[in-house]
Order: sequence, then structure tokens, then C-alpha cells
Amino acid sequence: MIQIVALPAFSDNYIWLLQDTANRRCAVVDPGDATPVRQWLADNPGWVLEDILITHHHHDHVGGVEALKALTGARVCGPANETIPARDLALEDNACVQVLGMQFEVIAVPGHTLGHIAFYTEQTPAPLLFSGDTLFAGGCGRLFEGTPEQMHHSLQRLAALPAATAVYCAHEYTLSNLRFACAVEPENQRLQQRFAEVTQLRADNRISLPSSIGLELQTNPFLRTAETSVKEKADEWKGHCNPTQATVFAALRSWKDGF
Repeated sequence: MIQIVALPAFSDNYIWLLQDTANRRCAVVDPGDATPVRQWLADNPGWVLEDILITHHHHDHVGGVEALKALTGARVCGPANETIPARDLALEDNACVQVLGMQFEVIAVPGHTLGHIAFYTEQTPAPLLFSGDTLFAGGCGRLFEGTPEQMHHSLQRLAALPAATAVYCAHEYTLSNLRFACAVEPENQRLQQRFAEVTQLRADNRISLPSSIGLELQTNPFLRTAETSVKEKADEWKGHCNPTQATVFAALRSWKDGF
């Protein structure tokens, strides 16, 4: 049985810790800071950190890699097309990697960064996705390196995964993302319900993750660019017609950047 817990880091990052409880082995995703992982290992003696999975090169995702590698000897798996510290295994699109006895598929999702990847597996009770800073709960990452067309295509690849897929993204941005989503779709009842639920979770200082692909398809405007109501709001904000889903996405992303 694999269990997944969030190790908070910085102000709003989550380092995802995967635990193989039967064999006391674990793996982490995007350890931007080594300290939370070191502390967990110190508090749980006998556990072995086997793998470090990296989605992209930003410091808040890789800052702790070298220290953890030196401490544990864990294998570092990261995108082939980015510079990742201490990387042992360079991963291309559609590659497969075995982690804690599970096979993860690598999905290239350029946009936030050019070499960004996501990790997906169906070898758990429900499929799960580590999406880094590409797909957020209720939103998506900023375009630091890629184009709107690239990011839109990346999000469409993730949106095509099974609806039951649990989405583990790297930041607690859900409430602010949903606030923007409500501006885009004020009549979306499922979105209003989700906003109320997450507002209560955060008021109680509880985590809003994981999400699911099905929930994102219902409430995340960046996955809903084919919806007439979303296009109309993007057109209204931009002041002209956006003829394609990619241009609707670009309008939404530029709106969100200044929201």
C-alpha cells in the first residue's frame, strides 16, 4: 500500500512524500528544501529514501536535491531537457520509471518551463498525477518559458487522463485560483460549491489537495476553454474574439496574471 503525505515547504510549496509502508521505503517529489524531508526521516527511523522525482528546474523544486542525495544516496529522476542537480536518470516524454514498485509514465508538459514533465501512474487504487507547476487545483502555472499554445496543449494532455486521477500539484494556490475562476464563470454552481468548500478548508488551516481531473474539468477555467461561457468572458476581457481554444487560454492566462 502506498501512502502519500504533504511536507510543507517555504510559504506555499508541498513536497509530496510517497511511502511504501510494507517495506519502509519512500520517495519524494520536488524537494525544494531538504529540511522537511530530513526531519521526516529523522522522525521515522528505519525508512529509506529511494527516489527523488523532479518535474522542473525552478529552485523551489530542486533546492534540496543535492543535500538529500548526499544524505541518502537516493536516485534523482528528472526532465532530460532541463538542468537538474545531481540527476541520475534523464526522462523524456513517454518514458517509464519504476518507483517503489510502481510504474510511472512521464508526460512532457512544456509551458511553465520548456522541459517540464509530469509523472502519472495507474498502479495505485486510483490513478494519480504529480503535475508540478503545470496543472494547479483551479488553475495553471505562469508561462515563464513556453508559449500559450504549448501550455494549452500540455493541459489538454493532462485533461485527457481518467476523471478519477488524483492531482497532486506543488503549491497551495487553490483558493486564489478559484477566486479567479469565479470571476470567469460566476454562474458555475459546482465552482461556487468548491470555492465555499476550499474557503472552509483553508480557514481551518487544512490542505486543499489532492484534486482530481474530473473536478478540474468541472471548475478549472484553463481546462474549460471550449465552454461558450468561458470564451465569452475571455473575449469580453480581451476586447475581441478569440478564435481558438489556445487563444482563449492565452486571454485567460494574461487576465489571471494581473488579477
